[in-house]
Amino acid sequence: MAAPPLLTLQDIALTFGGTPLIEGAGFSVSPGERTCLVGRNGSGKSTLMKIAAGHVEPDRGVRFVQPGTTIRYLAQEPDFSGFATTLDFVEAGLGDGDAHHRARYLLESLGLDGSEDPTRLSGGEGRRVALAQALAPEPDVLLLDEPTNHLDLPAIEWLEAELKGTRAAMVLISHDRRFLSALSRATIWLDRGVTRRIEQGFSGFEAWRDAFFEEEERDRHKLERKINDEEHWLRYGVTARRKRNVRRLGNLHALRKERRDDRRPVGTVTMQAGEAEASGTLVMEAKNASKSFGERRIVADLSLRVMRGDRLGIVGANGAGKTTLINLLTGKLQPDDGSVRQGTNLKMMLLDQARAVLEPSMTVTEVLTGGSGDSVVVNGVSRHVVGYLKDFLFTPEQARTPVSVLSGGERNRLLIARALAQPANLLVLDEPTNDLDLETLDLLQEMLGDYSGTLILVSHDRDFLDRVVGSVLVSEGEGRWVEYAGGYSDMVNQRGIGVQARAGAKGKAEGKADAKSGAKADLRERADTAPASKAKLNFKDQHELKTLPARMEKLQGAIAQLRTVLADPGLYARDAARFDKASAMLAQAEVELSGAEERWLELEMLREG
Repeated sequence: MAAPPLLTLQDIALTFGGTPLIEGAGFSVSPGERTCLVGRNGSGKSTLMKIAAGHVEPDRGVRFVQPGTTIRYLAQEPDFSGFATTLDFVEAGLGDGDAHHRARYLLESLGLDGSEDPTRLSGGEGRRVALAQALAPEPDVLLLDEPTNHLDLPAIEWLEAELKGTRAAMVLISHDRRFLSALSRATIWLDRGVTRRIEQGFSGFEAWRDAFFEEEERDRHKLERKINDEEHWLRYGVTARRKRNVRRLGNLHALRKERRDDRRPVGTVTMQAGEAEASGTLVMEAKNASKSFGERRIVADLSLRVMRGDRLGIVGANGAGKTTLINLLTGKLQPDDGSVRQGTNLKMMLLDQARAVLEPSMTVTEVLTGGSGDSVVVNGVSRHVVGYLKDFLFTPEQARTPVSVLSGGERNRLLIARALAQPANLLVLDEPTNDLDLETLDLLQEMLGDYSGTLILVSHDRDFLDRVVGSVLVSEGEGRWVEYAGGYSDMVNQRGIGVQARAGAKGKAEGKADAKSGAKADLRERADTAPASKAKLNFKDQHELKTLPARMEKLQGAIAQLRTVLADPGLYARDAARFDKASAMLAQAEVELSGAEERWLELEMLREG
């Protein structure tokens, strides 16, 4: 017999203003269930999640929580007021009997040490602290609203692994397709105020949704035909008994009301990039370029060519220097050594993830027109701003709305609308996917696929990178940037690992030990001379010590397999590309194995000490 649901919402309704946001929605969460909540921007997903968490009271409906159930909710904008340190904030979410070491372990895993002032956190750091508070008690139900927002790739992949290992039931809202596909086993779709559920993870949702819309469109056509037939009878039919006529006329009114009340799906975004005259064949070239700020080297000896039509992705941990690299390539910064040059006839459009161009007091129209007139020119054609805004799902009433009242998704759509109106042959997009719903992401992807100019894309969205870019430039640490052919998944296959956390940004609580020393003699010396407080393994170290042997064994197997491949004397002559790829993977695997062995030795000595 199945266990009863831990959390149930039934017949939830809520209205903001005149139009119902949610009407007749509901879902249940059973023990261990992994569910994603999906829907368009503005459909009410976050509001429904707040109702589930008990933070918003609906106009109608029932919320039931099984007695003794612990629920933790991750809000998009956590409130840190009243807390002196990040550790204080995380521990405030713990209950009686919860393990306090979990708070410190989670903060350390997310690159913090617990002593940070919550009022001075960046957006990414604030998201990490809020995640630690939600995960620390190991609750029965986790309600996570956009948990990957502002996280870099190492943190996203760590979070994915952490959530896979938790016993908690989960409801996830996210725009990250790969994250949702990896974690969800059922999908709740919030559409036009009501919820529908399928017992499939997100990977099966989109095909089901499209089939639903097709069936709905067929039903709508049947309704139109039936109304037309009844109207024809009303005008031209032979008069029958009055009672029957009255009943049939009532049926016609009911059909018309059904059509009038039918809430159609929200329209689709129409995206078209303004394109300028083609640039020269060479767009930009770096030769042995280096850039440092003080002691820290951001770019070291970079040689790179970007040709017209290339689609280059740039990935790295937060703080790796992605923005500095873009500024160097586009000429905003000059290299300390080497050279960077731009090609001829370049017209660049930069989409800044900081949204610096959006002044809160400006109206939507002023953002698009620069404050002059009601028209915007796209690809040489003048369009009224209201018509152009409709392409991006803005209503005519929103044309005079100040930016300050727009949601995160609406602000990003407005930025994209503004950017795409400008003629350009080089698009530089810095985190364009933030806060966009999945349908808008699809259309942005299609637009970029049709774009004839050159694209440089910075993103933490693995699926979007795989779909859009032709090569990936990844930070290898110490200012080194290496280009790999293909998307993000291809890069991982070639390197053997994904993006790693920046040295110094992870494990602050472990002190100032040199992460690059690696020599076994140095490890022994540090283990022998470490103070007593350092000799004890924390929760994270104990877990790492347990998992390292299996990782080393896996690496040894991979190395043996690669050596067998390379032992073929005719491989290079038959397939030089495969030989080069296998050689690079072997070198990387050997480096990883050496690092794993050294880390295991260090932890083993600490344990014995």
